[in-house]
Amino acid sequence: MSEPNLADEIAARLRRDILRGKLPPGSAIKERDNALELGVSRTPMREAIRILAKEGLVILRPSRSPVVARPSFKEISDQVAVLVALEKFSAELACENATEADMAALRALNRRIFDCYDRADALDLFEIDMEFHTVIARASHNAALAETHRAYLARLWRARFLSASQRRNRDRVIGHHAAILDALEARDADAVRVAIERHLGNLAEDIRLVIEKEESSPPTV
Repeated sequence: MSEPNLADEIAARLRRDILRGKLPPGSAIKERDNALELGVSRTPMREAIRILAKEGLVILRPSRSPVVARPSFKEISDQVAVLVALEKFSAELACENATEADMAALRALNRRIFDCYDRADALDLFEIDMEFHTVIARASHNAALAETHRAYLARLWRARFLSASQRRNRDRVIGHHAAILDALEARDADAVRVAIERHLGNLAEDIRLVIEKEESSPPTV
């Protein structure tokens, strides 16, 4: 496996460790120790850490080990506001521009969530959920918008996972996604905005208590 692909694989593993709490906010990521644990050289490990830093999950520090980010609720809330706006705009454009292949991909993802919801690991289910939102952004067929959405989704990856973990509710997730999908298939921009607002309108408040609890905890560096 090439080093760029290896770096992506390592980043995915570290990202999941962060989401599961194995690497909690404020904890140091020891480049050498983690490289030894995974049996890789420090070069792809260093690149993986850079990937996570670009996503906002990790903070780089001069001459010190990087640490898992501990964003404030204000930072999260500001980013959520932008993400929700991007989700609505991309869905509106998808009503105009989505192809049948785009719609088929969304239907398939929604079916996967429906079929595996009761037995899937929380993190696996979350990743399918985020792919649903990513496909909508791509279905806008506006490359700049899709890339901006991807960047904000990456920065809010942990916050979205915290929210999903707190409010794991089968009927809510499947029902909300079905409403979004119905509006997209009807090419109804007004309906899709309402559906996304219903789905994401309380996202910031859903994670407030968790973020505030983390802010009150001492860093583990």
